Amino acid sequence: MNPRIAIIGAGKFGEMHLRAFSQMQRDGRAELAGIADVDPDLVNKRSEQYGAPGYSDYRELLANEPLDAVSIATPDSLHREIALACLQAGKHVLVEKPLDTSTAGCRELISAAERYSRLLQVDFHKRSDPYHGALRDLVRRGLLGKIAYGYAYMEDRIEVPRDWFPRWAAQSSPAWFLGVHVYDLIRWITGAEVRSVTAAGTRGKLSGLGIDTWDSLQARLNLSTGASFTVDTSWILPEAHESVVNQGIRMVGTEGMMEVDTQDRGVRGCLREAVDGRPQPGPAMQTLNAGFFHEVADPRGGVRYAGYGIESIQRFVLDVAFLCGGGSLHALAGSYADGWDGFAATAVAAAVHASAGSGGAIVPVEEF
Repeated sequence: MNPRIAIIGAGKFGEMHLRAFSQMQRDGRAELAGIADVDPDLVNKRSEQYGAPGYSDYRELLANEPLDAVSIATPDSLHREIALACLQAGKHVLVEKPLDTSTAGCRELISAAERYSRLLQVDFHKRSDPYHGALRDLVRRGLLGKIAYGYAYMEDRIEVPRDWFPRWAAQSSPAWFLGVHVYDLIRWITGAEVRSVTAAGTRGKLSGLGIDTWDSLQARLNLSTGASFTVDTSWILPEAHESVVNQGIRMVGTEGMMEVDTQDRGVRGCLREAVDGRPQPGPAMQTLNAGFFHEVADPRGGVRYAGYGIESIQRFVLDVAFLCGGGSLHALAGSYADGWDGFAATAVAAAVHASAGSGGAIVPVEEF
């Protein structure tokens, strides 16, 4: 039996979930059984586009549709309430990062998943990037020696908070929206925990646009192994920057080092129009992250979606299918980003905000 899956939050990144699930439906491996979003016009558009029932209230979706699982791609601050309702309704749940913006909320969701014996998975899709997987393999095999230090950055063009979600960007930040990806990635690659944080940040550009949040946050993460990582996150890259997201990571060990330029993989060009369809005043350089998402021709006609952004979401479908077929949560343990992984990233982000807000004090992560 193919798992019946619905999506709550059909906006900018919610469409990535819809693409992933609809493709698996075409392949006969899942059923896209519902779409919910507070914007009725968007619900109607997505419902017609993907051929699934649409709801403007997720509670009605849960009450009316027989579902096996739900994925949540709403604003960060709404994850806990919706995920909790889905778990209490007996559904397996995939949550976009962060799991919640408080460790208390993360604990509540973890407890609910355990109570109802349901899968709680976090879409830390950077884990699905094969370049990051290769780096993890090198580190875990000891080929870089003992990791001494590292550096990572993840930055968005200013259009992301200003144009994509201006109504809720003030309830988020570069650390919540971007940093949690990197905090999780460092843990996943090194196998170490973040013990303490010191951070600084800047404000002004976004607040001048009516969005009261951090422009950038810079953090030093001190790991349980003695290694330290510097992580830069930003929401104010200029519009002239050639990619919506600029990102990379490097690690230095006693026996070697490795760098992964996650964004620029040699796919660059001078285009008359930006990849998202926004007209440009003239030819402009563009960097295409085809590793994250791209379209390929389907031999049967039409288009197929590929890339680690799609594959990460589809992994959830495979895990749900395994459970619906009689598999156990215990058998899946350690093979996906679970609630405790979400908790760990949230704790680091909370410590980053606390340190930056206090002028750079050293903040133990265990306080959260």
